[in-house]
Amino acid sequence: MTTQSSTNRLRSLTASLSKVEGLPIALVLVVVFVAFMITAPTVFLKPGIYMSFFETIPPMLICGLGLTLVITAGEIDLSFPAVVALSGLALAWSYRNLDPIWGPYVGIVVALAAGALVGYTNGILVARLGVPSIMATLAAQFFWYGITILLAGGLQVALVGIKDHFLHELLVGRLFRGQVIGGQNFPGLPVQALWATALAVLMWFILNRHTFGEAVSFIGDNADVARVMGINVERTRVQLFTLQGVMAAIAGILLTLDIGVFYPTQGNYLLPVMAGVFVGGTSIAGGAGSIVGTYFGMYIIGSLEAGVVATTISGYWVRVVEGAVMAGVVVLNAIMGEGRLAALSERFRHWSTREQRSIPAHMTMEKPDEVLK
Repeated sequence: MTTQSSTNRLRSLTASLSKVEGLPIALVLVVVFVAFMITAPTVFLKPGIYMSFFETIPPMLICGLGLTLVITAGEIDLSFPAVVALSGLALAWSYRNLDPIWGPYVGIVVALAAGALVGYTNGILVARLGVPSIMATLAAQFFWYGITILLAGGLQVALVGIKDHFLHELLVGRLFRGQVIGGQNFPGLPVQALWATALAVLMWFILNRHTFGEAVSFIGDNADVARVMGINVERTRVQLFTLQGVMAAIAGILLTLDIGVFYPTQGNYLLPVMAGVFVGGTSIAGGAGSIVGTYFGMYIIGSLEAGVVATTISGYWVRVVEGAVMAGVVVLNAIMGEGRLAALSERFRHWSTREQRSIPAHMTMEKPDEVLK
């Protein structure tokens, strides 16, 4: 009875753990940081490196949040890096050519409109004209990057004085800068990390608690069934790509404000963003996406290179470590997903029981005759 009760508790625990969204990815992130703390304590036991992650990863994370919904719908978007560059150009041009007080606000509106335009165009090509999303967005990637370089003349644009603007402090400023924590001056918490987290919460509610998110999941699972259920598949796809364009524009705005410079090829992180989304557990076949997984997965991908370099290991090992960690996360995600963790635990229990039964009585710790006495 005790063994059966323990087995039931184990099944209940493993079933509960497998239902926690993003848990495997969060565990891997903790393990990665602990490993870096041990191998590079002079860097990872100080707050500076984490504040650096909070500054550099949010633009990638924001792109990944939108891409998560796109992939959940069974589509792909390869054009968001070009949108990051185009939106940065819109912001920089407005700041340099309009009034320096209200010019940045106009620049943000123009940048968001540019991102929405690119996304809407992608949506029309995919949903209305039937162009495969991988081809439509790949063409858009080359086209809009080319337009950005032409408009910028191939030159970067410095946003001189932007750090003194209220908008800079609001979107990419630092909180609690200069406070003494543990005998060290705290470098400040980058505000863009909070904006990225807020967007992650919003996108989670959209995907999991809104009819639009339900429609996206149904389309990714089976578009024909979604039509039968009354979902306007074409309109949903157009809205989805438009949303992705806006998210990429937000990333471009934050990136440009943070570094204070626009350069034509900024935002060129297609592979890291896609890696973060897939590592986070979003199905490449569509129908299932994880915003929480993308959130933690992007921090894993964004911190690996800096962590490996901080350990003083040769730079040639960076890609090896990244590949090994990504493979481990994917395997762990597969084990803990869809009840497989409980099944694996049950299999190990059966193996253990069978092994014990195969051991002769005279080889056990207790002798049967002495037990009877």
